[in-house]
Amino acid sequence: MPRRYLNNTPNRWLLPLTLVILLTSCGGYSNSEAQNSPEKQPESSVIAAQPLNYQDYAEVLQNYVDASGRIDYEQLQNNRQKLDKFNAAIGSVPPNTYKSWTDQQKIAFLINAYNSLTLEAIVDNYPTESIRDIPGVWDRKKFRVIGQEMTLNEIEHEILRKQFNEPRIHMALVCASSGCPKLRTEPYSGEKLSAQLDEQTKTFLAIPDNFRIDRDSERVYVSSIFKWFGKDFEKSYSKEENFDNLNGKETAFINFISQYLSPTEQEYLTQGVYKVSYLDYDWSLNAKR
Repeated sequence: MPRRYLNNTPNRWLLPLTLVILLTSCGGYSNSEAQNSPEKQPESSVIAAQPLNYQDYAEVLQNYVDASGRIDYEQLQNNRQKLDKFNAAIGSVPPNTYKSWTDQQKIAFLINAYNSLTLEAIVDNYPTESIRDIPGVWDRKKFRVIGQEMTLNEIEHEILRKQFNEPRIHMALVCASSGCPKLRTEPYSGEKLSAQLDEQTKTFLAIPDNFRIDRDSERVYVSSIFKWFGKDFEKSYSKEENFDNLNGKETAFINFISQYLSPTEQEYLTQGVYKVSYLDYDWSLNAKR
C-alpha cells in the first residue's frame, strides 16, 4: 500500500508484542492516581510525567514552514540538526513516561511525531516530486518511537485511529502533500490540542480545493480525506436517520463539517437535498514555492 490514504482500513501488520502491551491502555495514570497510589508507578514515570520538550521541533517549524504550510525542504536538508535531535528524542521517550501522560498529551505527541518523522523521510530523499516516490515510506520504513521500531502507518492506523476517538487528527496529520492539511508553525500540545485541531479544521475547510458547496448542481464537494477516513467520524457525529441521498459515513462527516461553517451553509447542509462528491487529491510535494 503506497499511501495511508489509499485504504481506509487500518494497516493489518501486527505490532511487536511489547508495543501492544505498552500502548493498549491509552488512559495511563491520572495525576490523582499517581499521588494516591505511588506504589503502582515506577519512580521514573513519576519524575518524567512532563510532556516532551518540543523546543527543537518548534524551531524547525518556525524556521522552515511558511504561513501557508509550505516547507523549505532544501534549507531544512542543509540545516537538519534540530530535526534530527527532536526525532531522536521521540525514540528515547520511556514507556512509563508515555503511559503517565493524558490522552491529549499522547495525541499531541503522536501527531508531532508523525509530522516530524515525515519531514525526516522527505529530507532524507530530497529532491523528490512526491512522497509517494519514496519506496515503503509508510509501511516499511521504521522509525524509533517510545523505544520501539514502528512505521508511519502504525503510528496513524494502529495507535491514533484505533486507540483514540479523535477524528480531527485527519486535519493535523501531514503527509508532505499539497492535498494535506497545512503544517502548523507550532507543535501540538496537550493543553492546547482541542483549540489547535479546531483551528486546523476551519483552515482546511476554508480552502475550496478541500471543501465547497455548489448549489446550482446540488453538490457538496469534500476532500478525499473524508472518503478514506469518513468512518472515523461515525462514533461521534452519526445521526439516527441519515440525510437524504447520503449514507451513514457521509452523514457523519457532514455533521462534523457543519460545526465549522456559517449559519447559511449549515442550514443548506441540514436540508440534505444534495449529493457528496470527492475532490481529487493533490499528491505534489508541499514544498515552498
